[in-house]
Amino acid sequence: MGVIATEALSHGGSVIGVMPGSLVDRELAHPGLTRLEIVETMHERKARMAELSDAFIALPGGTGTLEEFFEVWTWRRRHS
Repeated sequence: MGVIATEALSHGGSVIGVMPGSLVDRELAHPGLTRLEIVETMHERKARMAELSDAFIALPGGTGTLEEFFEVWTWRRRHS
């Protein structure tokens, strides 16, 4: 995610980050984000990202990536 954020910013794009405070506290937030929204939980993070987004893509990752992808997919199918 950080590499994509850096590339988007370097080409004039804006990047919004949504992170639980516990991750921000561990200094995992990208330092150059256009805007960083801090939420309490991972569930709030996913819900906020869904509110802000027009589309989603899943890039190679781990089980967290799959979990987020399937949760958003389920939400979209329910609300379409």
